[in-house]
Amino acid sequence: MTYLVIKWLHVLSSTILFGTGIGSAFYMLLTSLGRDAKTVACVSRLVVLADWLFTTPTAILQPATGLYLAHLANMQLGSRWLAWSIGLYLLAISCWIPVVFLQIRLAASARVSANSGRPLTAAYWRLLSIWAALGAVAFFAFLAIFWLMVTKQA
Repeated sequence: MTYLVIKWLHVLSSTILFGTGIGSAFYMLLTSLGRDAKTVACVSRLVVLADWLFTTPTAILQPATGLYLAHLANMQLGSRWLAWSIGLYLLAISCWIPVVFLQIRLAASARVSANSGRPLTAAYWRLLSIWAALGAVAFFAFLAIFWLMVTKQA
């Protein structure tokens, strides 16, 4: 019973982690491309909030439940598919952490632009480009992790 509960938490938290990431990226990017600083300021503030409420707890829960599942199932952490999954997770999280700080800076920049009635700045667009690149790496890392978790091959 313990194994099934932990597995359920692992799958549920991965769904929330991936879904929140995709949703946040979609709304942040499309809203930014609309170039309305007031809308961008509002949406970017909500994206930051979603990261703190949903992504952060699930980003912590994922390795905790995954390692516990491996322990319960007597899996070797050095098995190729599991080692690749852990490595890809570390890659994704190492991209996500700077993304969180970039989102905070993007939200602040958009708020300043909105309050002053000016368009989004060149600095905003540079930060957004870095945010998008890091997000793309994390996205593909998570896709690979899902593949490895389902197929258990490397």
